Amino acid sequence: MTYSPWVDGRLHRNLQNEAVDTLVVTGGETDVCVLAAVLGAIDLGYRVIVAKDAVCSADDDTHDASLELLANRFSVQATLNTTEEILVALT
Repeated sequence: MTYSPWVDGRLHRNLQNEAVDTLVVTGGETDVCVLAAVLGAIDLGYRVIVAKDAVCSADDDTHDASLELLANRFSVQATLNTTEEILVALT
């Protein structure tokens, strides 16, 4: 019934219990579910990395606009990287 995974508090609580401070986000509907997840994570203080080649949407225009919004307006809290860039950074 909601787009955000943060609504009931369980995800945030579980991540806090594991001392997680950075999230890599992938998923469907960049302009809805992914955007809600990223903005909620930012509000909760997480550093967010969006795997820009591992998100999609039914509408190309709003997909592109959502990625542009995240890259330009939330660049302090969120970064957009390719999956390959993320994996290389982990090694």
